[in-house]
Amino acid sequence: MVSDNKQTSWHNYLMERTPAKETINKIGQRVLIKGWVRLVRDHGKVTFIDIRDYSGVIQVVFIGDVTAKGLHGEDVVEITGTVQERKPGTQNPELATGSVEILGETIEILQRAEELPFDMGGKDLNMELPTLLDYRALTLRHPKIQAIFKIQEIIIESFRNTLKEKDFTEFVAPAIVPVATEGGAEVFKIDYFDKSAFLGQSPQFYKQIMVGVFERAFTVGKVYRAEPSVTTRHLTEYVSLDAEYGFINNFSEVMDMVEYVIKRIFLDLQAKGEKYLSMYQASIPALSEKIPAVKLSEAKQIIFERTGRDIRNEPDLDPQGERDIYQWAKDEHGSELVFVTHYPTKKRPFYTYPDPENPEETHSFDLIGRGVEWVTGGRRINKYEQLLESAIKWGNKPDDIEIYLQAFKYGMPPEGGFAIGAERITMNVLGLKNIREATAFPRDMERVDIHI
Repeated sequence: MVSDNKQTSWHNYLMERTPAKETINKIGQRVLIKGWVRLVRDHGKVTFIDIRDYSGVIQVVFIGDVTAKGLHGEDVVEITGTVQERKPGTQNPELATGSVEILGETIEILQRAEELPFDMGGKDLNMELPTLLDYRALTLRHPKIQAIFKIQEIIIESFRNTLKEKDFTEFVAPAIVPVATEGGAEVFKIDYFDKSAFLGQSPQFYKQIMVGVFERAFTVGKVYRAEPSVTTRHLTEYVSLDAEYGFINNFSEVMDMVEYVIKRIFLDLQAKGEKYLSMYQASIPALSEKIPAVKLSEAKQIIFERTGRDIRNEPDLDPQGERDIYQWAKDEHGSELVFVTHYPTKKRPFYTYPDPENPEETHSFDLIGRGVEWVTGGRRINKYEQLLESAIKWGNKPDDIEIYLQAFKYGMPPEGGFAIGAERITMNVLGLKNIREATAFPRDMERVDIHI
């Protein structure tokens, strides 16, 4: 029977709910499932309904005239029925529950959904990005969109677990800060009672302070960049995976730690994310035994020799330069990742450690993955006097960063760290065209949930 009764029947109330994925272990048993209607296929006297819950999707079959007429996508229902094996030739290998189905007995509609603005039942959501985001509360429910954030969850979980195995301690960094961490004008100034403050560009100061506490520290959190650009690779708010640790000998040790973390992320994606990757026909980036590393100056020369494009006098790689050096690494080393090192002092924050052999360059690096910057990091200045001098030289007032400087005044070992952009990796691994697709609720110059 089909019912709009908002009170669950007493019989159903006594039954324990069965998640969709567990139905494969309950053949011949009567079950109660609850979830959203994903798809209805009415063939007259036989109606097939796909039900989605937190664990997956299960097919329900109703036979007879009393079927699911009037049901449509995203209705919230509970169904009773008996689990049975699907007949040979009707199994669905794309579903974890594809070998079974439920022979339906009753349906109770817990909440009807309004008519959907587009089809949610297909394998893909074929729509332009603005529409995808304008209906975000709905489009996030689609299995292929869900897969993006399952992949992102694996990336973040792997980052956490890998560093914990290396004895890093997680802490929570503040989002409201007294000064611009990275300097420059790309910060959001906020009214803070009768004073001014900023949204943090990075947890940099705080993770360095925590090195003096735990020696090895990491944090996962949102950071904010007031970059006046609307590109396929930039966001106003994004998830930064930050790590910092002490007693390093040189900045190449930090690069080794990045490589270890990235390789572990890739292994976890292969082990836990295969079905999500397959939905995008995506593959894990190819890696050589050791990720190649090249100085920025050498990278610009390589690009000039390979393409004829001359950026040798530029202080950084432009987006095309990142794609060009990625292609070089892929062609020459069989690696889709490449470290670019020794960025100029004037292009890095004041706390970045200068190269003793050439103070115009720094012991810093970016990791380029498939033509896009994924990671930035390096060694930091740990001597108080040197750090204070550099901070003042860059226009910082010591009183404004007193808590930060305090950590170095009272003893800080040689240390370094890195930051990984979670959305960048997600986008590149899955081959998404726009980073907003890799963000559940993207913020940029033109959008805060709705287009502004």
